[in-house]
Amino acid sequence: MLMNRLDTSPVVALLGSRQVGKTTLALALNHDKPTHYLDLELPSDVAKLADPELYLSRFSGQLLILDEIQRIPELFPVLRSLVDKRRREGERSGQFLLLGSASPELLQQSSESLAGRISYLELPPLVLSELDQPVDSLERHWFRGGYPDAYLSSSDRIARQWSDDFVTSYVERYLPQLGISATPIQLRRFCSMLAHQQGCAINLSQIGNSLGIDGKTVRHYIDLLGGLYLILRLPAWSRNVGKRLTKSPKVYWRDSGVLHSLSGIENIEQLLGHPLCGRSWEGYCIAQILAILPSGVSASYYRTHAGAEVDLVLEDANGKVHAIEIKRTLSPKLTPVFRESMVTLGAERGTYLMPGGKSFPLSGNVAAMDLIDFLSELGAFNR
Repeated sequence: MLMNRLDTSPVVALLGSRQVGKTTLALALNHDKPTHYLDLELPSDVAKLADPELYLSRFSGQLLILDEIQRIPELFPVLRSLVDKRRREGERSGQFLLLGSASPELLQQSSESLAGRISYLELPPLVLSELDQPVDSLERHWFRGGYPDAYLSSSDRIARQWSDDFVTSYVERYLPQLGISATPIQLRRFCSMLAHQQGCAINLSQIGNSLGIDGKTVRHYIDLLGGLYLILRLPAWSRNVGKRLTKSPKVYWRDSGVLHSLSGIENIEQLLGHPLCGRSWEGYCIAQILAILPSGVSASYYRTHAGAEVDLVLEDANGKVHAIEIKRTLSPKLTPVFRESMVTLGAERGTYLMPGGKSFPLSGNVAAMDLIDFLSELGAFNR
């Protein structure tokens, strides 16, 4: 997919959280152009850009990789000018590959300066469907998460230590760089509170009162964590259906390994007996699905004030709705509440996701399905 974007766009931004593998992927590209790499966290490379137009003009006809682009957002107007100049000279694609740890919303200048010239692509942590033997790797992947250094560690203890260090690097270094004035202890406590509310509609005031800050500040912190690809916010499904619906988004840590580190969970056995187990599994499944979701398909959750709930609602561009309930059991039971919710949603299909086992029908348009089989079906549709 990355090569396809480079073949059709002059600027491609490969975005994702730190340590997810963006640089490794970029340097491994088998591109038909010569490549040149700059790490904008290295003072020596930054010094080369004292006159960015003069320096970058030297690489016409090459693919220039700029790593951690969010460090120097003032480069974007220069890139726009260079792209337009090269277009006039006949070079239309594959000019710049930008690597960044911030979302397009945090890189607002790129959308303003490079509108019509830039294509965005997100690189998530390793997803289950990418692993060679997903059936054998499922529990390991769920517990350790998808960051390569954690997943490939020689033991759960080392994976847990890596995740601890990863969180520490954010709360002590990267978040303060974005202007957050809270101390590392406060930020880690905030992250831990979000972990214990995995899969919940967050009460901003409640968290703020616990930390001694206001709800607006809590929202700002959540927005930043979302913009750094650390958490995902699943919006509430909303239609005028005559029911009182929950409107607040649910918040999940994207990576289950980071979630377990923040929750103090040491190994898979402890996880299986932990109160967070069900919500961890729910967030893990949702993250795996969203990572390979076809374009044009929206995702949300459904919940009424009366307590009816559907964990994940997928709706395609044609309005077809798929209601998904996530259960960590091999023998799910179809409930009348789920049936009623499908009617309200107008869902043509319902699925109960399981951690294993063979798929089987629960009714005419509702089936119980293994997560790996579901991801395989979704991935085939995406291709």
